Amino acid sequence: MITKKYLDELTYKVIGCAIEVHKFLGPGLLESIYERCFCRELEIKGIAFKKQIWVPLHYKGIDLDTELRLDVLVEDILCVELKAQEGILPVHEAVILSYMQMLEKPKGILINFHCTNIFKEGQKTFVNQFFSGLPDL
Repeated sequence: MITKKYLDELTYKVIGCAIEVHKFLGPGLLESIYERCFCRELEIKGIAFKKQIWVPLHYKGIDLDTELRLDVLVEDILCVELKAQEGILPVHEAVILSYMQMLEKPKGILINFHCTNIFKEGQKTFVNQFFSGLPDL
């Protein structure tokens, strides 16, 4: 059973992995490099994940073939979108929220490696409103 406590602890660990990658590499590289290193850090920490997950789009009774891809899905419950660009835009927030809804996942993190401090300015967490009833255990 997924609890808020478990999800919060997992979120903390995942952000820690991003911080570790950022401390090692710093800002200024391509998103694909950060993704590879971030996934390696998850492996080192023993955190299960899948990368480049197809996001299904169901529209009026049919599944549409789209190119929507989530960067990383952690332990099948936490969506992670990675960026390496100047600032997080509202459209990036809208994308992670849409992915969370379409994949029916309770929480997401948007991480931008193009910053000076991941914890303060390079990450933002989101909660799927449809999962607000998770137990606190």
